[in-house]
Amino acid sequence: MLKEILAVTGKSGLFRLVSRGNNMLIIESLEDGKRMPTYARDKIVSLADISMFTMGDDKPLNEVLMALQQKQENKPVDFDIKKADNDTLHSFFAEVLPDYDRDRVYPSDIRKLLLWYNLLLKAGITDFTEAEQTTDDAAPAERKEEKHAAPKKQVKTQKSAATSVKTGVGAKRG
Repeated sequence: MLKEILAVTGKSGLFRLVSRGNNMLIIESLEDGKRMPTYARDKIVSLADISMFTMGDDKPLNEVLMALQQKQENKPVDFDIKKADNDTLHSFFAEVLPDYDRDRVYPSDIRKLLLWYNLLLKAGITDFTEAEQTTDDAAPAERKEEKHAAPKKQVKTQKSAATSVKTGVGAKRG
């Protein structure tokens, strides 16, 4: 579920992936439902690709969100996140993820995580488990790659033939 939820640099909030176009994505805001295009120049990150620093291995965001959901009993965070001081944020987050790396996880990261959590709950997204791809999903993707691979090889062959012809002509002149 988190693969379809995106964070876009320069835009506040979270977005749901609606459609893919040529060199762009159509996204929908979780806050107000407005749709907009994003282009290749925008830095877009799926929540499924984000992890938090811990003293051991990094924790995927879905596991952190599940721990936060369990601590909050599926309710939003009840204190003012934007006005909370750094000590309050660190002590609260230590209850959620006790082994997080206090040197590399900044208060701004904790603030953003808590805001995202509240936004996801408000949008009705409460399933933070990681969905696994089935083999049926992988098969069409492989077929698409095969279809696109053949024309590329033909183009390379034509270019290499043109290059060899030019080289041959140049050799006769010289």
